[in-house]
Amino acid sequence: MTVFNFSAGPAVLPVPVLLKAQSELLNYKGSGQSVLELSHRSTLFENILQETESLLRELLQIPDNYRVLFLQGGATLQFSMLPLNLATAHQRVDFIDTGSWSQKAIQDAGAFVQTNVIASSEADHYRSIPTGPICSDADYLHITWNNTLEGTTFTNVPQVDVPLVADFSSSILSEPIDVSQFDVIYAGAQKNLGSAGMTLVIIKDDLLQRTPDRLGSYLRYDIHAAHHSLYNTPPTYSIYLTKLVLEWIKEQGFDTVVQRNRRQAASLYAHLDQSAMFSNSVALPDRSRMNIPFSTGQTDLDQQFLQFAERHQLVNLKGHRSVGGMRASLYNAMPTAGVDALITVLQRFEQGER
Repeated sequence: MTVFNFSAGPAVLPVPVLLKAQSELLNYKGSGQSVLELSHRSTLFENILQETESLLRELLQIPDNYRVLFLQGGATLQFSMLPLNLATAHQRVDFIDTGSWSQKAIQDAGAFVQTNVIASSEADHYRSIPTGPICSDADYLHITWNNTLEGTTFTNVPQVDVPLVADFSSSILSEPIDVSQFDVIYAGAQKNLGSAGMTLVIIKDDLLQRTPDRLGSYLRYDIHAAHHSLYNTPPTYSIYLTKLVLEWIKEQGFDTVVQRNRRQAASLYAHLDQSAMFSNSVALPDRSRMNIPFSTGQTDLDQQFLQFAERHQLVNLKGHRSVGGMRASLYNAMPTAGVDALITVLQRFEQGER
């Protein structure tokens, strides 16, 4: 059965990627081994690792003075690794609070260092991104670029005189970014990069000097950089799938993917804005193109719609439990046909079909 999967993560993968992975599952490049079985010290896997990094550097135009790391633990582990490695001078981290994942990052960092929220959109229930000048004198400033639950996104990079750290988990490679404007970019793989299990960290070289000697080996960015992400057994299959996704993006053309994302999000927002039943409450300038929450405003009616949508092969549209309603995640691999099908089902439900 074919469905359109709107899950926020683990998320939809491109069909050509799944077919390629299927074809190589039992015998990778004539080795007689599955990728799942390859030693991380083997030439075959080291080639996979090098090709993955090369593709990332090409697609994101990563400058030479940044290291690319493939780690584990999801973005959540980074909430602790970042202050442990980087907050070593002032023992203080500043945050712009834009929702649930910002709050989790603040909570975890607070176990190790002083945390300070210098701007927040909590007052309007995280329906916007804070505006106005930002000043920081902490060890670094942390932001969550795209807010998966709340459906908001930054559109301008905060200009500060301290290192800028950004969680790009739900929007990496969905839009062009200037990596040089950030000092650390990190992202879980399970939305736009591949499958769950691998976490991407892009870190400026000079920050590797901050890591204190007392920190355990796996938690040290400098050790992972020195060993080219091979200090311990990395998430080999997730890295391989990321390579396939990056190859797919390159074949499609990164600009093509970006423009498709913009068209698809604009199409869904246009329908929600004219609907008498469904609505999106995010401030217009701050709307995410990756995660689009919407609701009827009535819990029972929302549940009826979710059941109706699932009967029409539209799955994983339920909003996060902390937000409610519905959420359509339109990651890179979501085909336009899926967005068109969602709009059709929204129309039919509003017209009275149940």
